[in-house]
Amino acid sequence: MPSAKENVLAKHDNDVVIVSAVRTALTKGRKGGFKDTRPEELLSGVFRAAYTRARVNPALIESIAVGNVLPPGGGASGARMAALHSGIPHTASLNTVNRQCSSGLTAVNQIANEIVAGQIDIGIGAGVESMTFGWGTGSLPDGWSPAVLSSQEAEDCLIPMGITSENVAAEFGISRERQDQFAAESFQKAAAAQKAGRFKDEIVPLKVTTIDPKTEKSSEVVVDADDGIRDGVTAESLSKLKPSFKKGGCTHAGNASQVTDGAAAVVLARRSVAKRLGLPIVGKYVAATVVGVPPRIMGVGPAYAIPKILEKTGLSKDDVDFYEINEAFASQAIYSIEKVGIPYHKVNVNGGAIASGIHLVALGHGKLLLA
Repeated sequence: MPSAKENVLAKHDNDVVIVSAVRTALTKGRKGGFKDTRPEELLSGVFRAAYTRARVNPALIESIAVGNVLPPGGGASGARMAALHSGIPHTASLNTVNRQCSSGLTAVNQIANEIVAGQIDIGIGAGVESMTFGWGTGSLPDGWSPAVLSSQEAEDCLIPMGITSENVAAEFGISRERQDQFAAESFQKAAAAQKAGRFKDEIVPLKVTTIDPKTEKSSEVVVDADDGIRDGVTAESLSKLKPSFKKGGCTHAGNASQVTDGAAAVVLARRSVAKRLGLPIVGKYVAATVVGVPPRIMGVGPAYAIPKILEKTGLSKDDVDFYEINEAFASQAIYSIEKVGIPYHKVNVNGGAIASGIHLVALGHGKLLLA
């Protein structure tokens, strides 16, 4: 009898397969390589690269879902404009979706489900975020319903993310020293991966216009590398940083992720259609799931989503070769890894968001992909 791992790796004509997966570089919000580039331009670039690399005729793309937490104008217009600008015809439908830090994964999941349901044969799951242009007080409402705020858990949804990190550290006994060590290792792994060129194939170089803040002169540059990764970071160097969110706290700029600008896109297809069209099959989409957790410790989602997806697929945690886990903060990443019981050497093998930056549409949890 086949094992669970053999079952998920088996090839069937109705499988959902990945034929292309690309991203932009991830750059520092408000001061990095994309600080003067609008999100729809980033998204257009990855759309074009994604279908071109897959050798897909854009006229065959039937549906596009775009994860976006901070949409300009509050709607899908920017994403639709990006698709049209990239050369995808107006016959491809498009919607945006917001599931906070797993918005991009939710977009991929939506397209996969449309293929499984027989609604489409080829689609794109994508995500984009410009925290330069979208993040800040301007994105907040002018108030909340007092009636709704009478619920403690509802009010907890307003707790700043940095404080939720402090809550996780306090509730589960995760020391600053452990957080700094984890963060330092994330930087070290990312720096080594960048030097070795491991990100080169997945990054789409984009030529953009940037403005020098001192001279106000504009110039064209090619952005082709993550600019938040720092070499030489150690736990000792991080120990010198002051807490960012509360006096005596343990979360600071070095063990939390930077705000980031960037975009990513994945082209998915039915295996039988990909084979007929001669498209490159680079992976198989297996399954996805999400769970809810208390808002006051919102970052611990992976600790509960991973066991759920393993149970649904019949896999054990040892069947999985490596895990990509949200690193919004070291506290929640450490808790999630240890709660599930994953060996650290299998987690974020090329570094995580602490090193490269929080990219709201490229992060998530509970998604299992076995190529």
